[in-house]
Amino acid sequence: MTDWNALSDEEFRRIVRDFFEREYPPHLRFPATRLRWAQIREWHEKLLARGWVAPAWPREYGGMGLSPAKLLIFIEEQERWGVARGRDMGVQMVGPLLIRYGTEEQKRYWLPRILTCEHIWCQGYSEPEAGSDLASLATRAVRQGDHFVVDGRKIWSTLADDATHMFMLVRTNPDAPRKQAGISFLLVDMKSPGITVRPITTLSGEAEFCEVLFEGVRVPVANLVGEIDDGWRMAKALLGFERLFIGSPKLARNALTQLEKLARARGLFADPAFADRYARLALDVADHAALYARFAERVRRGEPLGAEVSLLKIWATETYQAITELMREAAGPDAAVPGFLDYGGERLDVLGTWYFARPTTIYGGSNEIQRNILAKAVLELPG
Repeated sequence: MTDWNALSDEEFRRIVRDFFEREYPPHLRFPATRLRWAQIREWHEKLLARGWVAPAWPREYGGMGLSPAKLLIFIEEQERWGVARGRDMGVQMVGPLLIRYGTEEQKRYWLPRILTCEHIWCQGYSEPEAGSDLASLATRAVRQGDHFVVDGRKIWSTLADDATHMFMLVRTNPDAPRKQAGISFLLVDMKSPGITVRPITTLSGEAEFCEVLFEGVRVPVANLVGEIDDGWRMAKALLGFERLFIGSPKLARNALTQLEKLARARGLFADPAFADRYARLALDVADHAALYARFAERVRRGEPLGAEVSLLKIWATETYQAITELMREAAGPDAAVPGFLDYGGERLDVLGTWYFARPTTIYGGSNEIQRNILAKAVLELPG
């Protein structure tokens, strides 16, 4: 197995860049929407064969074990070539949680199946009455022998209709003195009897999100991660991973690349006002990437992510939205036309990208909630 960290940064970048440029399918570059498993499967199999599915995981669990510097190079080259997100919730969220909190038996069973995508994961956090106030969730799990029986609803579960498994928070002790207490973290097979998945069509016409109903669903106690009623600790750790992931520079960088192509095709860089706005956004993306690198380094050292990680999510999503707003202005009347349009040989979906950016400041904990977290936990302002 290659020790990637032993290579110079320049040599590692050359290897990664060459692979993405040569092997990643051109028709999948810079997609305006999340790709389905059927669309991305062949690419996943190439990554799996090369051992590149989980660049941040330790090598003993099948990852690349990249140092923070190498991980940033890997991410940068993915973004340079418009590499789409795969079905990566298992790699980005479930895997790191199991590596930190799972039993040895859970690691042996779940981690290899995450890497192969034999198991494709979705998230079961938000509920109709518990979105930003996640601690108010009402989905219940009652223990009966070696199983929990789960009843309730989850909503806004991304591509749940394309998933084989869900990681979810459930209330196991409704009488706990604090609403954050009495919550447990379960891994659930989506083929279990009693589960109904209902896709939700978004404004852009994509069925990216789902509502998932649970009626008497039996989940083995062995699928509990951590201790019973200790799911809030699991949730906070996983939310840290999620906010790091959502706070990645990828979306903003991809959008900036599309904006640059659009601007060059329309000759907009000759306009000093546009060039100035573009430069400001490019600097925002670069500054954000530097901050992201600092948090990525902490994760690689095995250190917990503090409340300040919320800054990443705010910066990433608001910069992304600002870029898509400028794209819309730059496109003129074309901004109202759905689908891909040709700009000097470049196919760009301006309206779809703008639509895709709208909910980013809401999911993963709205930016208003993130600012409250920063105010209370970091700046120690009065509530």
